Amino acid sequence: MSKPSHRHKKRFGQHFLHDDNIIRKLLRAIRPQPGQSFLEIGPGQGALTLPLLEQCRELTAIELDRDLIESLQRRAEAVGRLHLINADILQVDFSTLELPPPWRVVGNLPYNISTPLMFHLLKWADRIEDMHFMLQKEVAERIIAVPGSKHYGRLSVMMQYHCETEYLFDVPPGCFTPPPKVDSAIIRLRPHEQPPFPVADQERLAGIV
Repeated sequence: MSKPSHRHKKRFGQHFLHDDNIIRKLLRAIRPQPGQSFLEIGPGQGALTLPLLEQCRELTAIELDRDLIESLQRRAEAVGRLHLINADILQVDFSTLELPPPWRVVGNLPYNISTPLMFHLLKWADRIEDMHFMLQKEVAERIIAVPGSKHYGRLSVMMQYHCETEYLFDVPPGCFTPPPKVDSAIIRLRPHEQPPFPVADQERLAGIV
């Protein structure tokens, strides 16, 4: 299947994944199954979307760049059922999605909004089974950092309060078009069934740390 031509838009923080080995490695980590409720954030040109759709058969994806929608929808028709939503992910009320929980969330997150996006998703953590994200490596290291390490801070505390965190593997800049100026990494987040410690006021906790 030919890959579409699309000029990346810097304002959207677009870096399109194109490395087939990384895609296969990520799919092995996700282990998608038919019947699971998958949500992809920022499908872009469909490098992960289409192989994922082949395995899970149905997928909901949210894409901000409307110029990518028609081509991706057309290419997905022969693979499975792709429900594409053209929206700003930070403005999406996930409670309105026609997607039965538990959700499995995947995405190559734009570096400029990755942290607020993850906190936005955590509002619906009780509906999420797991999340597999490609992030700037430095952000991934902060998320999984242990107390006393140089990367440990507010992001570490808040993400680990809400989720079990796991660093999976690195992704070099050359795996993207255009290549970013920093390394990337894949992480897995699994929302806790019960928080690791009791907190009466989560908003106050966020303000303190």
